[in-house]
Amino acid sequence: MFDHIMSSLLNLHLIIGALVAFAAFSTVYTLAMPYLNRADLNRRTKAVSTERERIRVRERERTDGGTKAGKASLRATQSKSATKIVERFNLREALVDANTMNKLKAAGFRSQNALNTFLAARFILPFIFLTLAAFWVYGLNNLANYSFFVRLMAVLLFGYLGFYAPNIYISNRITKRQKSIKRSWPDALDLMLICVESGTTMEIAMRRVADEMTEQSPELAEEMVLTVAELSFLQDRRVALENLGLRTQLDGVKNVVQALIQAERYGTPLSQALRVLAQEGRDERMNEAEKKAAALPPKLTVPMILFFLPVLVAVILGPAGIRVADSF
Repeated sequence: MFDHIMSSLLNLHLIIGALVAFAAFSTVYTLAMPYLNRADLNRRTKAVSTERERIRVRERERTDGGTKAGKASLRATQSKSATKIVERFNLREALVDANTMNKLKAAGFRSQNALNTFLAARFILPFIFLTLAAFWVYGLNNLANYSFFVRLMAVLLFGYLGFYAPNIYISNRITKRQKSIKRSWPDALDLMLICVESGTTMEIAMRRVADEMTEQSPELAEEMVLTVAELSFLQDRRVALENLGLRTQLDGVKNVVQALIQAERYGTPLSQALRVLAQEGRDERMNEAEKKAAALPPKLTVPMILFFLPVLVAVILGPAGIRVADSF
């Protein structure tokens, strides 16, 4: 029975069929992604609303002693299993450093439940990867031509990969969010500049920018809404602005944050600083586009040699080769 299952799993036609099915699913999912953005936007809006409620309850606890602290827990969904694992093995002391929560916030995960889930994943995934790797190497008898030490090192390498898989996922999320925010940041500064010069306050300007940038960059709109919420509820406005720089971890955003803090503290004109920073952001975006355009010809050299030149040679020399073959 076991040999029959193994032969079925290692069947070439079955593997090819599974790969074709995966490719078809990937194609359908890629084509359907634009239509799923609305659901993602609704999820982000709900997450921002939950974060705003958490900020409001936290600040109320600080002022009146937390008389209504129970309301926040009704809106936040906590993973009890992840929390139990973290508390049972004391994972916060072993795996959390000063930069862990900042990375989670930069990836879009701001709740305590996200931290517990992240720590539980770092604890569980190595065992899962070790089990799967051991089954693949020893159960399916793969890498049989190698020594026992090499096979053992392969299994341990998979376990090591499972330990760092959550970090890789968080890093990818941070990169995608920063790319989206960085691309739309100059346009957001232009909109904020228009709002500020028209006489609106900083909070109204950020709220207007968040409404306008929702379709172009949901991540930037989300950060703007959270900043508006913190400006409304936090006692120190400087902390709310600095949190925007910590959540995005972008130099351009931090420069704007410093300009806003100086304008709040010293009463300096904000419009000129926003105009200069917006121009710097556009110039930086143009420089990155020029770098990508300059790097395109070397990247196209190998595909052209492998795919274009053989076709051209076949088209040009093919008729001559047929005539020579007919003549002989």
